[in-house]
This record gives sequence, C-alpha cells and structure tokens, in this order.
Amino acid sequence: MAEPAKIRRVVVIGGGVSGLAAAHTLARARRAGAPIEEVLIESNPWLGGVVRSETVDGFLVEAGPDSFLAEKPEAAAMARELGLGDDLMGSNDHARRTYILHQKRLVPLPDGLMFLVPTRFWPMLTTDLLPWSAKLKAAGEMFSSPPPIEKEDESVASFVKRHFGQAMVDNIADPLLAGVYGGDSEALSMRSVLPRFWEMERKHGSLTRATLESVRQRRTDGGRNSAGSGGGNSQSGKLPLFMTLKGGLQQLTQKLAAEVEKYRVFLGRKVLTLEFAPGGPGGLGDSCSRRFLINCEHYKAHDADAVILALPARPASGMIAPLDHRLSELLEGIPYSSSMTVSLGFDEKVRAALPPGFGFLVPRKEQRRMLACTFVHTKFDHRAPEGKALLRCFLGGTRDPDILQMFDEAVLEGVRHELKAILNITVEPLFYRIHEWPDSMAQYAVGHKARVGAIEERLLDLPGIYLAGNAYSGIGISDCIRTGKSAAEKALDFVAAGWRGTQKADDAKQ
Repeated sequence: MAEPAKIRRVVVIGGGVSGLAAAHTLARARRAGAPIEEVLIESNPWLGGVVRSETVDGFLVEAGPDSFLAEKPEAAAMARELGLGDDLMGSNDHARRTYILHQKRLVPLPDGLMFLVPTRFWPMLTTDLLPWSAKLKAAGEMFSSPPPIEKEDESVASFVKRHFGQAMVDNIADPLLAGVYGGDSEALSMRSVLPRFWEMERKHGSLTRATLESVRQRRTDGGRNSAGSGGGNSQSGKLPLFMTLKGGLQQLTQKLAAEVEKYRVFLGRKVLTLEFAPGGPGGLGDSCSRRFLINCEHYKAHDADAVILALPARPASGMIAPLDHRLSELLEGIPYSSSMTVSLGFDEKVRAALPPGFGFLVPRKEQRRMLACTFVHTKFDHRAPEGKALLRCFLGGTRDPDILQMFDEAVLEGVRHELKAILNITVEPLFYRIHEWPDSMAQYAVGHKARVGAIEERLLDLPGIYLAGNAYSGIGISDCIRTGKSAAEKALDFVAAGWRGTQKADDAKQ
C-alpha cells in the first residue's frame, strides 16, 4: 500500500498583487486537498505592493494604481471570487473627456479616438492638436495596405509616425504612453505595448479600417459581456472603460492576504539568492525531497520544492544568478521607470472651476514636470465629499527620474506652480499626499517579446522556478493576477508530477 503523498512546499517570493494571487491560488488548492503548503515571503513590512488606499477627511486616496481596465476580466473576476462583487464599480464614462496640454492650453482629445486611431471624421478634422498635414495623413491611412516586409518589432513612435505622422506621436501617442507607462514612445515596443494594433496592421494594413470593423462587430454583439459589470455604463449594454472598488483597491489585496494563514507569511525578509538544495536539481523523489534553498538576509534559509518569483525583474535577476547566469542577465535587461503620485484635495470653488472630464496629459514638448493629472472625483464616485475635488498628479517616469530625489516641500511647490499655470488653481489644498514608487514600472523596450521568449526558454531548464508580475506580458492589475495564478497553477502541476512519480516508485518497491 502506497504511503500518503508527502507535503510539497511552494514558496512565493513577493507579496504584491501577483504574489498574493499566486498564494491565494495555492491556498485554495491546499484547502481542496492538494498535499502542499504555501509560503509567502515579502521584503517589506506590509503586503499589497504598490496598492494602498487611504481615507483623508472623507477623500479616498490611492497611493498607487486607482483602477483596472474593464475589458481585462481577471481583476473583476478575482474581486467577485473574494466576495467583493457588490463593491465593484465602473468609471463615469458619461463624463469622460481627456485633455492634452497643447501650447499652454487644454485641448480635448478628439471624440472617437481609440487610443491613437481615429474612428470619427469630423472631430479629427476640427481638432487643434494636429496640423493639416497630419489630418491629411490620418485620412489617407484608411487606404493603407499590410507592410511588404514584416518586422520583428519597432518602437511605438516609429509605428505611429508611419501611420499618422510625427504630430500624432508628439501630441497624442507620447503623452498617452507617458501617462500609462511612464515611458518614452521612442523606446517602447509596439509589439509588446500595443499588440492589438500590431496585429491589425499585419492583417488589414489600415488601423482605421480594422478599428472601425471591430467597433461594428462589438455593436452587433450587443451587451453580451455587460452582465455584472459593476456599474459605469452597464445599463447601456457596455462595459465601463475602468473599474475599481468602492472602498479602494486595497480591499482586493487585503482580501487576498487574508486567504493565506498568517503563520505562512514572512514579512520584512529580504531574499538574497536561490540555490539548489543538497542532492542537486533532480526530480521530486525521496532522494531530493527539497529542491531549492532560499537564502534570506539575517534569517535561516527556507527550503522549497517550487519557487514563484513574483517581484520585479531586477531583484529576481539577482536571486536567480547562482542557478542560471544567462537567465539572470536577461532579467536584468528589462528596464524600469520610477513614479510619483501627488494627491491634493480642494474645496467646492476649485471643483466648480475645473473643466469637465477625467483630467489631462502633458506632452514632453510642453516642458512640464507633470506627466498627467486625473480629476478623481469625476472619474469615480465615492472618492471625494460632495462638491469637493480630488486631483492626482503623476510625475517621474523615464522623462524625469530625478524628481524622486527632491524633498516633499519642493515637489509640492512645483506641482502647485504647474496647477496654477494650467488650471489657474491658486488656493491652498485642503491636504496633500505624496507617494514614491522607485523602479516600479517595467518598460517594454523594443525587442521585449524576443527577450521574454528567451527567458521562457531558459526556464525550461529550471523546472520548479516560475515568474509572475508586470515585467513580462502586461502591466495592469489584471495582468498581475493572471501571471500570479498561472505561475501557481504551473507550480501545482510540477509538484503533482512529483507526487505521481513518488507513488509509482512506492508501488514498484512493493
């Protein structure tokens, strides 16, 4: 008679959204009967990574991300799984308008613009954001054919310039990417950052034709995906653009953290390196019951049958160097940008004087430190007391990494100076909060897809090691949840193969 399956240990390193999603998946499997134990190690004294929510005098302030894209389903699905479905809410898309700071004044993005592709003629014809040469090029883009030579990759700036001209790059694409990625369109990979448009060009040539066809198809499909969208435009049969939680996104990370028993979580432990446990990198058998040692600063090493690295690529690179130097180099080569958010609360007079909409973006040519500013009280309900305004300004990125070295007082003075110049806000804020996130945003540089492919190939020679996080296939909360769950599922499959191998060996002995 075969012995009961040995308990296998899966260690998750990193307690942000990705790591919490992985640990949650493992905990659910354990409670369902899988003979595993999950362990979560985090270098900070808190879980949740960059997701933090704070209530200040009736204002709800998000220190990091404030929402997720509704069209990516993983975050909303996880919220519902955790019992937070009733707290999901959509952005107020009926009030959505985004401005670009252009020649020192705010100019609205043309209606019908789907990221950078125009779907309506008249707004593009009348916008002040583009010169006539760019408008003519945009009109002619309707007749583009697929490129004769298929490229491996190119920068977003190069791609957009080919289709719509340099003015579209400078005035629209670059500020949009700076606001989302904190990055530079000249450096970011079109294939990895905007894969949908990359595929559109390969198939149709014209992005405009392909986008219009996609819009027609969605209208034909109707509201098939609208059920349970949690607010926003659900009544009109459309998903909202963004979704969040009524009490802030920290509701999600707190619920995920609660899924893992406290005695399985180790906070304030900095992992230095991974190495093979005595017995070598062999299979999960009796001769090698623990495959990896996880060396921590100031603490005894943890042992593990499988390890999930759910943290930025650079620290993962250092940890994995003793196992595979080339894999370490590939991970080290993924660049990051740093970010800063400055949240400010204002009174009724400021709110009444603000332009309608979600906020504005700032192109590089305007020579401002601010990358973007969100009118949070308009974007979402339940973010500010009745009649008051909550603004959230974004700084840093590849454009201005040095701002994280400035004192808070100097940062606040600079932000207030720019808000005065752009929005004519001269009054003192009711409060402010500054949050810094060094090396927090992965930059998908040209060639990123090939780099990720090489990383995945190297990992084939390290069974039991898995990666998760925003460094590989998407930077949003849903992407982090997807990669965390996927890594956990792969780890479960790996240790399950070990159980089966051990059971076969036991049966053979008998």
